Amino acid sequence: MAESLKVIVMLAMLGSIGTTMIILACALPTYNLWWPIFVVLFYILCPIPTLIAKRSDNADDGVRAPNSMFATIGIVLSSYALPIVLARADVIQWGACMLTLAGNTVAYTTILAYFFGFESGDSSIW
Repeated sequence: MAESLKVIVMLAMLGSIGTTMIILACALPTYNLWWPIFVVLFYILCPIPTLIAKRSDNADDGVRAPNSMFATIGIVLSSYALPIVLARADVIQWGACMLTLAGNTVAYTTILAYFFGFESGDSSIW
C-alpha cells in the first residue's frame, strides 16, 4: 500500500512538471502564444489505442498489438512534430518549442511509467 502511494505521488509530480513546462512554453512573456498547448490533445489520445486493444475480446492478439502500437507511436511522434513545425513556420519561437519538447518527454515518461507500474498485471497483449 505504501509503495503504490509513493508511485502515485511520483507520477503526479512528473505529470505536473510536464504540464508546467507546456504552460511555460505558452505563457512566458517572451513567447506569449498559446499554440503549443495543443499537444495536450495528443496526451489524451496517446493511451486510447492501447486501451482499446487491451479491452477487446477478439482472439487475434497478433494483429491487435502491432496495430495499436503503430497508432500510439504515430500519436507520440505527432506531438513531437507539432512544436517543431510551428517553430519552423515562425509561429512560435524555438525556446517555446524546446520547452514543449521537454514537457512532451516528461509527460510521455509519466504515461509509460503508469502503464508499466499499474497496467502490467494484464499485459498479455504485449
